[in-house]
Amino acid sequence: MADLHGFPYAEVEFTKDGAVHDRAGVDALLAMLEQAAPTDLFVVSHGWNNDMAEARSLYDRLFAEVRAQLDGAHAGTLSGRRFAAIGVLWPSKKFAEEEQTAGGAAGFGTAGGAVLTAHLDELKALFDDPAADAKLDQAKELVDQLENDQAARDRFVALLVSLLPQGAPDAEDAEDALVSLSGDEILQRLSAPVLPAGGAGPTGSVGGASVVGGAMSGGAATMGGFSGAGGAASIGGPGASGAAAGFSVGGLVSGIKAGAQKLLNLTTYYAMKERAGTVGAGGVNSLLREVRAAHPALKLHLIGHSFGGRLVAAATAGPDGQSPVAPATVTLLQAAFSHYGFARDYDGDRDGFFRRVVDGGMVSGPILITCTKNDVAVGKLYPLASQIAGQVASALGDQNDRYGGIGRNGAQKTPEAVDGDLLDIGGAYAFVAGKLHNLKADAFIGGHSDITKPQVAHAVLSAVAVT
Repeated sequence: MADLHGFPYAEVEFTKDGAVHDRAGVDALLAMLEQAAPTDLFVVSHGWNNDMAEARSLYDRLFAEVRAQLDGAHAGTLSGRRFAAIGVLWPSKKFAEEEQTAGGAAGFGTAGGAVLTAHLDELKALFDDPAADAKLDQAKELVDQLENDQAARDRFVALLVSLLPQGAPDAEDAEDALVSLSGDEILQRLSAPVLPAGGAGPTGSVGGASVVGGAMSGGAATMGGFSGAGGAASIGGPGASGAAAGFSVGGLVSGIKAGAQKLLNLTTYYAMKERAGTVGAGGVNSLLREVRAAHPALKLHLIGHSFGGRLVAAATAGPDGQSPVAPATVTLLQAAFSHYGFARDYDGDRDGFFRRVVDGGMVSGPILITCTKNDVAVGKLYPLASQIAGQVASALGDQNDRYGGIGRNGAQKTPEAVDGDLLDIGGAYAFVAGKLHNLKADAFIGGHSDITKPQVAHAVLSAVAVT
């Protein structure tokens, strides 16, 4: 039986279509549960790591903090509870998170063609379409024509859109606009510079892109306050050097090739959003129903980071017609999906994609949502959706924007949502079953992946304690 900081631990790996990669992992999990007889089971999912070693490192660091808090501040409140953990592993496209330089992404129009072709090469093997690599090669041939040829722009976008999952497009993040507009119109809209809402990170450095023209040392600006902690991220851009990233400091890169690079970022996002939902609603939900059948009294605590947040939300919702797995708590750490994901009637006509989780009472205890303006990755992605949809806002991507991320703003237009703060160790929470607690984390989370904090572990265990 494997051990993770004193927690009995098992891993289950899933394929991109949600199938269990190796049944032996499930059998080992069930054997572990029989032997350890826990009262509570953590189920944790990584987000945009395509390297299993990185996912395991995340789990190791997170549960080191959980162990420290369980043996410390929560030793009394959770005495008598026995905990175990499952690490979910799934193939997700890595988002480059290297620190960006002021000039690193500014070369669109000169080096822009090389940046785009390199990015298109990196997208190979991402999509389910068997003709995807050939289509990406065709898109590469159009790169040099994008600036001056409308037909090339239409064709370039059509090739990328054809790679996305088929079916009804999601209106929460402008996917519907992506499939309804011409390629030329999409690239024209994305060619404008974007200035998303931002703010100062915990160290006082720029946490978003609302500050322009600040002091830079050697041409570099740190964003989010944490180099290597997810402070500055490009979505799906080449990750080897950072110089090929899709976003510049301030998001001020403009032009058709800049628009094309933003489109590649969004294409990656839409593809990974679909995959996270497939793995969660399919494979992980099925696994948890099997666990629930064998151990009906076991309390499940789902934790998801980034796209893993969407995965655990989908696992909670499950497919229509299936009995719910009924987790005791769900924690979304800087989740990468719409801030209207749990909303009721967010546009006068539609509910959020996961609204039935709330209406159906599918979580018996509280749902926790960490959110911060320091999450540059989520904070910069949704303004691109606003651009595609033709939105004009003074603070793109914030809680007032039609398109915003839950990891940036928390759950919006959700009657059951309660706004609060991520507290320091010893802080007392008033978590309530059935409520979604937006935990503003500006003081502690410095960027998208800066989540392995004692304050996060304290919040998770505080939620567990009320179940």
